[in-house]
Amino acid sequence: MKKAMVLAFIGLFLILGYCISFAGEAGTKDEAVAMVKKAIDYIKANGNDKAFAEFSNPKGQFVDRDLYIVVYDMNMKCLAHGQKKSMVGKELMDFKDVDGKEYMKERAALMKANKTAWQEYKFMNPVSKKIEPKEMYLERVGDLVIGCGVYKK
Repeated sequence: MKKAMVLAFIGLFLILGYCISFAGEAGTKDEAVAMVKKAIDYIKANGNDKAFAEFSNPKGQFVDRDLYIVVYDMNMKCLAHGQKKSMVGKELMDFKDVDGKEYMKERAALMKANKTAWQEYKFMNPVSKKIEPKEMYLERVGDLVIGCGVYKK
């Protein structure tokens, strides 16, 4: 009986340790691209309204660790945001990062010139709660810009 209890505690300890280490893992560039592709498929299958609501749900299927979906129109009006629902509906063209980089103007220019792009800037990591260098994968579908970023270490 004691041996079974000890083994049960060891198993529980190992499972908890695995879960905690996985929860702290950062998303990868491949995962960010895959999430954008999944988001595009979701828009096509469910329409903008349902998709944008799901993307803006912090407990939804489009939030994974430090990965989340954002959607803008071509004027950089935020239509969905997986971490900051308060951003939805706001015109963000004049936003700058902590270094003064006009990253939203740059994003608009990238998306006018390309169907896909990677962009670098600094933003608050939702896991660490610190401003960190970030790379965002962006894809234009019609007049929508769908993005998902990774934090660089």
